[in-house]
This record gives sequence, C-alpha cells and structure tokens, in this order.
Amino acid sequence: MVRVAMVVTNACAPDPRVLRHAVWMQEAGYRVTVHAFDRQEGHPMSENHRGVRVMRYRVGRVPYGGTVSTYRGIRRFLRVVERTLANDPPALVYCHDADTLRVGIAMKKTHNVPFVFDMHDLQHTWVRYAAPQSNLRALASRRLKQRMLQRAAEAAVIITSSQQVKTEGRRGFVEWLAHHGLEGHSVENRPLPPFGERKVEPLTDWTVGYLGRVRDLKSFELLIEAVKALPPAQRPKIRLAGDGTAASRVRAMLMDEVERGTLEAEVTGAFTQSELPELIETIDVMYAMYAPLRGNILQGALPVKMFDAAAQGVPSVVNRDCLMGDVAVEEGLGTTAPWGDANAIGEALLRVKETVVELGATGERERQRWLEAMKPVMDGLQ
Repeated sequence: MVRVAMVVTNACAPDPRVLRHAVWMQEAGYRVTVHAFDRQEGHPMSENHRGVRVMRYRVGRVPYGGTVSTYRGIRRFLRVVERTLANDPPALVYCHDADTLRVGIAMKKTHNVPFVFDMHDLQHTWVRYAAPQSNLRALASRRLKQRMLQRAAEAAVIITSSQQVKTEGRRGFVEWLAHHGLEGHSVENRPLPPFGERKVEPLTDWTVGYLGRVRDLKSFELLIEAVKALPPAQRPKIRLAGDGTAASRVRAMLMDEVERGTLEAEVTGAFTQSELPELIETIDVMYAMYAPLRGNILQGALPVKMFDAAAQGVPSVVNRDCLMGDVAVEEGLGTTAPWGDANAIGEALLRVKETVVELGATGERERQRWLEAMKPVMDGLQ
C-alpha cells in the first residue's frame, strides 16, 4: 500500500481537519501516518484513529504562543521528522500549515517526494497578534510570509479553508493565494453527519456559548460588555468551554462578573470532539467574534464553531465586513455585528436567540472538493 506522511505541529489530540483529511486519504486506498508534535508531552506516543496511525514526537516540553522557545521547539521537532522520513521515504508528504513546509521541501529536494500544502490559515499573521504595533514583529511576519510563498510554490497542490462566496463579497484564502500568484482549492472545515440533537427554542432563560480555543482576550471583554448592555431581565448566561493561552484570564474575568452579580456564567476546560455535540445542546447562540487585527480574520478565516453550531440548528453571531459575515448571511447561519460595538453585539445576540438554522452544505460536500483537488496528486502516486 502506498504510504503518505502527514505532518502537523500540534499533538493532533484531536485536530479535526488533520484527522478528517487523513481518513479521506486512508479511504482512498493509502496508508497514512500523522507525524504530530506533543509539545506538552501528555498524550500517547502512538494511537490509531480509524486506520490512521498518529505518531507523536517529544523533544522537550514546548509552550504554545509566539515565543522564541516555541520556535526553537518546532524546529527541533521538524528536524526529527525529516530524519525519520529520510530513513524510509513515503510516496507523499502532506504538510498541514506553513510551519511544516520545511519537511515537504526537504523531502522533495533530497528524495524527489512530492508534497501537498494544506493551508489552514495565514500563519504568519499570528506573529503580530500579541503586539500588532511592533515593527520587529511586522518584519518577522513579512519574512515568514515570503518564505511560505516561496515554499508553497513547490507544492503539488495547495488546499486551503475558504473562498469568496459572492462576486462582490470579501475575499477568502483562495483569493489571497491567487493575489500572490498561487492556485488554491477550498475545502472548508464543515462537520460530517451524523449530528447531535437539534436546537429547541428557549422558553425563558437562554445561553450564549463560546466553545473552542481561548486565545483572544478582547473578544471576551467585548462579549461581557455586550451582555451587560442588555436589560438585566434579558441577559443570557455565558457558557465557555475550552483551553488556550488566555483561558485562565478569561475565566477570572467571568468569575469576577458572577461574584458582582452582573451576569451568570459557566466555565469548563478542554473538551474532546465527541463531547462537542452535547456542549452545543446547552447553548442557544454561538458567539464567534474575533479581533480583526488578526490578519487572517479580514483575509478570509471561517470559524469552525459557526458550522458545528449550525449543524445542530444553533445560530452564530460573527464579525461584520469580512468573509465569515458573508457566509453567515448568505447561508442563513446567523447574523453579524460590527467589531467593538457592544450595544450592536448585544442586540444581535438577542435577535437570534430563538432562531433555528439549517446547515445546507456539510462535510460531505467538502470531501468531494478535496477528492477533486487531490486527484492529480493521487493519479501520480499509482
């Protein structure tokens, strides 16, 4: 059986997009191994996921975030993966996100192994996230962007996660790539059926949820302001579930408000993909707004939580004036609000609390898009 090596710089515990594409590759008749980076050294070294082997590497505990130690840890991981693959080269390397392209380039140069680039988002924009006004970070971001574009040009095919949905609408990552002379194929992060229980309209009390990585402190400051802008009798409970670099600070903020009696909140930590449907059942509206200074928001990022929520009938409130807003409105998955306007966000949350939405296009459509994009690569592997 033809072997494929996927590479990702997280522990893949889980990473739904990575595992979904790995399973699709496996189902197409290939033997797939995901080479993952267990930064916190807390996961099994080897696991089997529906026939896909997840092989985790440990090179010393490495923090998340844009620190120097993070960068050095990722380089150590990638060097180990390069040596592993060079010892027994696969037929294809599948690179998830820009920081793994180094492995694809190395294997193509030394062993003539083609590689696929799956661009989840614009990774170079994260460098500027902590200090967007920093000239030093801006320079580092430009260098990362240029290196990514040079390496991506060597890929057999580029898969990415968004594209423009209407002629005069906002651009997605496909259009961003085209602007830089590269062809990309959109495969969105939409869930596959079966889905969990559908939303039931709330009778009295209602809940706004944020389920996922907690990285953006400003988003939650804005959510708290928005809820407090509503009359006390109309305020929802806030349900937060997830981990991330800002999780402890957001938890403290919410608990302070609870102690002051300004709002109700329930906060829990990380959850598994299998637990997500039950969490969605506890909310009436998904909050999916992000600081637009994150470049990937304005350039075409689509929140996975918007699709996951819609699969169970739950509407989302997302950023206006970007692609996620276009998708939410075009497909009837929720509504939009302007970033920074707490009153408008509160009104948007209240407006859709009784709405039940329908996810028309699911992961089944995305699977066909992925197969079409991958066909030239797969034909070359036979």
